[in-house]
Parts: sequence; C-alpha cells; structure tokens
Amino acid sequence: MKSVVVTGASTGIGWGCAKVLTASGFRVFGSVRKQADAERLARDLGANFTPLIFDVTDEAAVAAAAKQVDAALRGETLFGLVNNAGIAVPGPLLYQKIEDFKQQIAVNLTGQLIVIQAFAALLGADRARKGAPGRIVMISSAGGKNASPFLGAYNASKFALEGMSESLRRELILFGIDVIVVAPGTVATSRWDRPDAINVAAFADTPYAQAFARLKVHMITNGRRGLPPQQLGETVKTALTAARPKARYTVTPDPIETLVANALPKRVVDTIIAGRLGLQKRPRRI
Repeated sequence: MKSVVVTGASTGIGWGCAKVLTASGFRVFGSVRKQADAERLARDLGANFTPLIFDVTDEAAVAAAAKQVDAALRGETLFGLVNNAGIAVPGPLLYQKIEDFKQQIAVNLTGQLIVIQAFAALLGADRARKGAPGRIVMISSAGGKNASPFLGAYNASKFALEGMSESLRRELILFGIDVIVVAPGTVATSRWDRPDAINVAAFADTPYAQAFARLKVHMITNGRRGLPPQQLGETVKTALTAARPKARYTVTPDPIETLVANALPKRVVDTIIAGRLGLQKRPRRI
C-alpha cells in the first residue's frame, strides 16, 4: 500500500485530499492539531487513515510525527507528501499587526519547510530506503501569482511558497524527489463565514473600513460557490501518480477570469479591482 502524508487534513483541501486518496487505496497519514479532529477523521475515513497530531510550526512535534510514519513504513519510501496546512490572515497591510503578519509567514512558509525537512529522508533523501523516491505536492494558491488588496500577508506567503517550491524542485533532483505545485482558486469552505475570519471591526477606524467590508462580502459569496475540496483531491492524486506530471497545476472555478487576470496589464487589473472595492484615489484637501 502506497503511503502519503497530508498536512492540514481536518477540513477543506486537506480533507478532500485525504478522502480521495484513502478511497483510492492509499494509506494516508493526515495531520491535525486537535485530538477531536483526529478521532473524527479516523472514524469517517476508515482503516486507510492514520491521524498525526502536530502544528507545522512545532519542529519537535513534526519530527515526532515523522518518526511515527518511519516506523509504519518499515524501511520503504514515502510515496508522497502533500504540504497543505495553512491559514489566511486578512487585513490592510498599513494597519496589520506585525505579529499577525509573522504568524502568516510562520505557518504558510516556514512551517512548510519544517515539514519537508522532517520527511525528506522518508521520501528518498535517505538512499538506504527501499523503493522509488516520493513526490512533494505544495498547495499554493491562485493568489500565489496574482495578489489582492487586504490579503497581502497571505499573498506574500504564497508568492514565497512558489519560489521556494521552484528552488526545491531543482535541488531535489539530486535525490529523484519531484516537487509539484497545485494552485487552487476559491474552494467551497465555511472558513469565511466564521465571525473571526475577517475582522472588519479591527480596521473600522482606518481609511480602508468600507473597502474591507466589501471584500468580506466578496470572500463569503465566492467561498460558497467555490470548488469542492474533493476536486482538489483529484488534482493532487494526479500530481502524485502521473507518469509525467506538470510542474504546476492551476484549478479554479472560473478559468477564464484567471486567464484574463494573467493576460491583462497589471495597471488595468489594478483599476478593475479598485473599482470593485471602492479604492479610488481621493482628492486632497487644499
């Protein structure tokens, strides 16, 4: 049975990956941060799923989980690592707390490298292991190429993740370990419906209050009609199993909109987004 580690498996894309892979006969080790989630997933996904409990920013906990997987593999290589765990900390960059920005980078970027370093030997960096080298799938975002107002910290983490993934893909040629980016657009999730997901009140006294409130409406609406997590799970499965995988897969609910955003001059896209959110330049008082 081929084994895959999926981080951030409790909900959303990670859950979709775990569900698709276990149903396809893979043994999935899925990371969660809470014991209750571990028990729920083990119950729902069946015998092919084994929970791992760690936060990707906790080096000791990640290392302990890698040892747990190592014991289960019995000298075989890990077939795949899906680096999915992540958060979004929205807010206008001029007024965002630096500690929140640091947390965004710690989870979405530094945490990804912590996980890769812990599991690299199992994927084949340790040449003593039996079997072909595994693959790493990095879950980026459409926001890893095109940034949005008020998601600057998130976009910064994903732009950086894209660069780190490209460097890793080239470095890990030495071991035969491939690195593939999957960049989803909006995914159907209840994330943005949570009261604390987009804290408009925190920026009520800034010039961005109205525009940020408009973004919240936009994010909730798009979140409800986004891609089903299982669709991303199927794309990840392809990235893990294709004989000649692409270096990057983009999966969005509206490919035309993504194509247009990539094709238009940046200044034109700036104007369109500013118009939607009410970010037009205000005249100075004389």
